[in-house]
Amino acid sequence: MYQQPLAVTIAQIEGAINHWRERRPTTDAEHSMLCAEARALADVYGLLIFSGATSVEYSTLNGVQRDALTAVLR
Repeated sequence: MYQQPLAVTIAQIEGAINHWRERRPTTDAEHSMLCAEARALADVYGLLIFSGATSVEYSTLNGVQRDALTAVLR
């Protein structure tokens, strides 16, 4: 059974973004875009970088962010 983490590190978020980028790559050669899961995680990743934090509490993530992470961290 999967147990939700109390906190998620910036490295875990980066790994999850890369997972989604590989799983659902851009289909438009002219415009690079992230899929919805990677985009949701990129928002968190950017805020962590901007604030200088190394992790975020799992409970503060929204549903899309939690789902995108849970699918990768299992």
